Amino acid sequence: MRVKPIARRIRIYRDGAVLADSARALRLLEVGRDLYDPAVYIPREDVTAMLRQKEQTTHCPLKGDAVYFDLVDDNGAPILRDIAWSYATPLPHADILAGFISFYPDKVSIEESPL
Repeated sequence: MRVKPIARRIRIYRDGAVLADSARALRLLEVGRDLYDPAVYIPREDVTAMLRQKEQTTHCPLKGDAVYFDLVDDNGAPILRDIAWSYATPLPHADILAGFISFYPDKVSIEESPL
């Protein structure tokens, strides 16, 4: 596993709406049973979307326990389930991911542009 800062501006969109906008994102590169697609992690404070944490968790031996989020409207009604995840208390060697959220790339558009 390798985490690198992204020296570009990252915007996350869903149906034209900006869900996150950051110049402080991270890119995670990981090898497991296969070479995984890179994941982009955004600081929570740069996420403008309304997300509701689910009770569901999973465990990753490299990163720790993941929590999952639904995209919700102003009333808390789900718009899209399982849109993002994070590691609230990552394992020590993945602690750089604390306070960051990653969106599923098949559910959003991720745009990179110069700073």
